Amino acid sequence: QVQLEESGGGLVQAGGSLRLSCSNSGRDSLRTWNMGWFRQPPGQEREFVAAISYAGDRTYYQDSVKGRFTISRDTAKNLVYLQMNALKPEDTAVYYCNIVWGPTMSTPHSAWSQGTQVTVSS
Repeated sequence: QVQLEESGGGLVQAGGSLRLSCSNSGRDSLRTWNMGWFRQPPGQEREFVAAISYAGDRTYYQDSVKGRFTISRDTAKNLVYLQMNALKPEDTAVYYCNIVWGPTMSTPHSAWSQGTQVTVSS
């Protein structure tokens, strides 16, 4: 059973940093799943941001966040993180985590949870 929960969002000035966390409140561990982060900016479609393999040995990023965002996972704590640095106003969105699949791990697998709001002020 997987019930994902995101946390760590907030209001930050441009150039600032936030770290998002993804946990599972269900019974299953996340350690056997490839995991990803997505975001939905205001008035736009949800888009892929980053993904990490279940072993943590492969990562993928949307071009616009490369070099600024880092996805990681802590298997022992059953958590997946998204460290976001050098934030820009265009990063403002609701951020979601999900199990992912596919060759670039960008296809979401499960139902969407509530997400966490990230707002970057200029």
